Amino acid sequence: MIIKRIIAALFIIFLSVSIASAGINDKGVKMDTQKTIRLLYPQWQGGNIGSFVPELQPDDASTGYILGSELLNFLAPETKNKTVKIPVTDDLNRVEENGIMGYKPILEQTKNVVKIINKENPDKIVVLGGECSVSVVPFTYLAKKYNNDVAVIWIDAHPDITLPDDKTYNGYHAMAVTAIMGKGDKEIVLALPANISPDKILFVGLRDWERQQIKDRQIEYGMKHLTSEEVSQNSDKIIEWIKQTEAKHILIHFDMDVLDPNEIIAAVGVVPNGMKIAEVVRVINDINNNFDVVGLTVAEPMPRTAIRLKKMLNQLPMMK
Repeated sequence: MIIKRIIAALFIIFLSVSIASAGINDKGVKMDTQKTIRLLYPQWQGGNIGSFVPELQPDDASTGYILGSELLNFLAPETKNKTVKIPVTDDLNRVEENGIMGYKPILEQTKNVVKIINKENPDKIVVLGGECSVSVVPFTYLAKKYNNDVAVIWIDAHPDITLPDDKTYNGYHAMAVTAIMGKGDKEIVLALPANISPDKILFVGLRDWERQQIKDRQIEYGMKHLTSEEVSQNSDKIIEWIKQTEAKHILIHFDMDVLDPNEIIAAVGVVPNGMKIAEVVRVINDINNNFDVVGLTVAEPMPRTAIRLKKMLNQLPMMK
């Protein structure tokens, strides 16, 4: 019953966000013929999450993002757009360098994704992750493509503005937004196509800064946020903020830990008082109905039950 409820809830999410990303209006009419690709990007190295998912072994939790990405693609509606799967190493031997766990594979994969996307040359990108850093390359590629005439809506329980030098948490997924802004590790930043100004990034559903340093940094960067309560009834404040930026193209990052764990646990984070599924779907579609959404990421899936079942099946006879 629990698995069926999770699958049903996720299907509702992906049906709605897939409609939004495809550029279809409420009458089902295609609004453009631009090239859109679906990017399966199961990057997992950026999440140092073993202690956050106690029911799983640390390695199973870490690589759970791989199964999460595959599950998102399975649940999402079929697409006529090209699907591109990013090759990601499953080597569990992660080494911390420059304040980032798994630094070398992350840097290598970053450079590879830049090459792949440049070769595809899409106008719009749907990303199915993977931990939060899967938005970094696609969003900076789109920023360059549209001459930085973009704004980012980062729907997340956390702001992801940690820096490698903080020496507090070495997971790159917590550094995704600062990387997009062009801050952080020099080699990674140099590999990115562009960067996006902090005044063009709005956090939605933010409720966990984890430490005062991050709250202070958000203020220092001048970055605004809206709580779950502020968007629970309508999307007016988000629409108004986008209008104030005067950006013509919108990038949406949807971290599944923004969802209220009392309704569904679909990610690593389980911070209470999050957004409801219907609220996230409404927000994304309201943005799409008013602006040109060119990038949409669904990130941080952690299919805890599916991972446990997979491991159980691997231990049964005659299965291989």
